[in-house]
Amino acid sequence: MQRALLAALFTGLAAPAIGTYLVQRRLALMGDGIGHVAVTGVALGLVTGWSPTWTAVVIAVLGAVLIEVIRERGHTNGDVALALLFYGGLAGGVLVTGLGGQSAAQLQQYLFGSITTISAGDVIVTMVLAALVILVCVGLAPQLFAVAQDPEFARVAGLRVRVYNVLVAVLAAVSVTVAMRTVGLLLVSALMVVPVATSQQLSRTFRATLVSAMALGCLASVGGLTISAFASYHATVAPGPTIVLLSLAGFVVTWPIGAWLRHRARLRAPFADEPVGHDVTDTHPHDHGPTCGHVAVPHDDHVDYVHDGHRHAPHGAHYDEH
Repeated sequence: MQRALLAALFTGLAAPAIGTYLVQRRLALMGDGIGHVAVTGVALGLVTGWSPTWTAVVIAVLGAVLIEVIRERGHTNGDVALALLFYGGLAGGVLVTGLGGQSAAQLQQYLFGSITTISAGDVIVTMVLAALVILVCVGLAPQLFAVAQDPEFARVAGLRVRVYNVLVAVLAAVSVTVAMRTVGLLLVSALMVVPVATSQQLSRTFRATLVSAMALGCLASVGGLTISAFASYHATVAPGPTIVLLSLAGFVVTWPIGAWLRHRARLRAPFADEPVGHDVTDTHPHDHGPTCGHVAVPHDDHVDYVHDGHRHAPHGAHYDEH
């Protein structure tokens, strides 16, 4: 259980860290594609007797780089490229396992996670790889954000966009292999995306989203593992699905709050364009002034107050409504 908690902690931090950049680039399903490619790497490790973790890392990295090459130079768009690797990687893993005389059931702990049986060596590998992902994602946050947000601006600013895109793909591949013993290769994308989506409901800046997504991922991983451990006294509860469902529960809870905050921000936001003309209203349910709490917007020779999606300007005994 101590080894499982350490693996869950580092996985919960690393997966949402790189997932934040994937979501920013609208490649939320990239983790799924890489996860299915990694199945082939796990199968090669089981057949050859090598460490499935390291063979999965190698194959996943190659698959991630191939995705970037297809997206950048090929005529196939990113979604089709992901689909090709999605099915090819999974089918290749099952085929290799069968050709090597191994049972497909041996892939079970990698497909859906088996964190409670993780060895001390696997914990060390998980911690090292996760620390590398976190260090790069946080240390190169300005560059990676610029490339993800506006590649053309980043290129003009002198950033090597292609290099950073490949770096994000490689980090995603490493994160997938880090999380395969925690939530499994078929569910890893959820841990990379759901905490980010939850964080976006309450955060308004990229840095806040990154930090809070990592915190939420850590909370979901450790909390899901703990819930699974206690629930296993009465029933067989797998940690991987529990972690994912706990993450989804967090999103369900925060979504109404985020919707209310966005609605409130729209009502208080000044108009993008200056209003032309106005209507005169004799009465208004609220008296605007410097201390009323509504956003004040200078407009020509007077001040408008943003209130319920309108601009109200007090003029003597009446209001001008824009």
